Amino acid sequence: MKKALSILLAAGMLATALAGCGASSSSSAPAAGSTSGSTASAEGEYAGQTLKVAAIETAYGTQMWEDVVAAFEAKTGATVELTTDKNLEDVIDPSMKAGDFPDVVHLAMGREKAMPETLIKEDALEDLTDVLSMNVLGEDVTVGEKIIPGFTGNNTTDPYGDGHTYLMPMFYSPCGLFYDAGLFETKGWEVPETWDEMWELAETAKADGISLFSYPTAGYLDAFTYAMMAEAGGQDMFNRALNYEEGIWETPEMTKMFDVLTKLASYTDPSVPSNANGDNFTKNQQLILDDKALFMPNGTWVVGEMADAPRAENFKWGFMALPALEEGGDRYSYTFFEQCWVPAGAENKELAKVFISYLYSDEAADIFAASNAVQPIAGMTDALSEENQLFYAVYDNGAKAAIGTFAATDPVEGVNMKDAMCFTMDSVVSGTKTQEDWVNAVSTASDALRAALK
Repeated sequence: MKKALSILLAAGMLATALAGCGASSSSSAPAAGSTSGSTASAEGEYAGQTLKVAAIETAYGTQMWEDVVAAFEAKTGATVELTTDKNLEDVIDPSMKAGDFPDVVHLAMGREKAMPETLIKEDALEDLTDVLSMNVLGEDVTVGEKIIPGFTGNNTTDPYGDGHTYLMPMFYSPCGLFYDAGLFETKGWEVPETWDEMWELAETAKADGISLFSYPTAGYLDAFTYAMMAEAGGQDMFNRALNYEEGIWETPEMTKMFDVLTKLASYTDPSVPSNANGDNFTKNQQLILDDKALFMPNGTWVVGEMADAPRAENFKWGFMALPALEEGGDRYSYTFFEQCWVPAGAENKELAKVFISYLYSDEAADIFAASNAVQPIAGMTDALSEENQLFYAVYDNGAKAAIGTFAATDPVEGVNMKDAMCFTMDSVVSGTKTQEDWVNAVSTASDALRAALK
């Protein structure tokens, strides 16, 4: 896995974390927040200091954060006030506007409220470049040495392109198409390797009353469309698109991509747009478990998220990279990773950096892995369940890793690349917009953001 990622990333791929349109954290249903604190022992270098940590609650749960905090307190003597919530922005934004900042925030880019993106535009994040050269707390190795190559030094972690790191990479996951492998075995169907084979399967499944495609919310189409960009034009064109190159969306390669997306919209279960929101997204995921739709884009967290959901007889999770555009063509699986960061207004920045270094320790990584949250550290996938190891093996099975996100810009009122690229598909599925409308929306947003590049 490390080899596969390193080879690709060395070629100059940009990197991200849920990037553009969606992520595991963006699909969580509303829940009341929780704040916990404990009194650490009076011993330790940081005894008497208090650290405020805010972490998004996702399908991985909150227990792992509570356990990591407890272990950190035991090592340092510090006291940690931990806040978790499925809608973390709603909890911390009011206090931040009042000047009361958390010291460490774990909240990925790509969510609807775009908190880290906004702070980037406002130059309101702390420079964390020196964390990479710090020793991991309790270990004789630096943070930079532990992180898999390619997960730092990209335009997500270094959003200003100046070689300085402002967001640290956290849990990563291959994103691709999930399906019921048991259904394919029962029906004797071959898993499609090209889009032409996908369309043939769509007609076969349609005869059995099964739709080809579902998506939880349009936000999840970011990983899907990023991989499609790479398939359509290769790594170079992918990078050019992420930097808003003029005319990129009208090229033959991107036209081919939109042709596929529009055709896929016609094969999407018609109930999807009405349920593609934070309250009902699991209904769209349930279509896969009920064998009412064949494929959906998602990340490995969906297994835990739907662990208690009913499912068809003989259901078994399957996972694949996107089909190739032509026989023998490259297949891609988008690699999503989350981020943690320090607000520039935080009070305890020194201890915040020590805490972040600890997140890459073997001890903390093992705690996270027990909840299937995988840090970008070599060898961590060995600690996963057999089912999750299957997902992470997608790169060992020939898929290339698409890793990238749109470049940071100054704010442009009323312009959101995520909305244009991803959420327009809701309207295409429902028939209220055409492929031409879609391309025009993306091109217009790209033009506006190109003029505002950082």
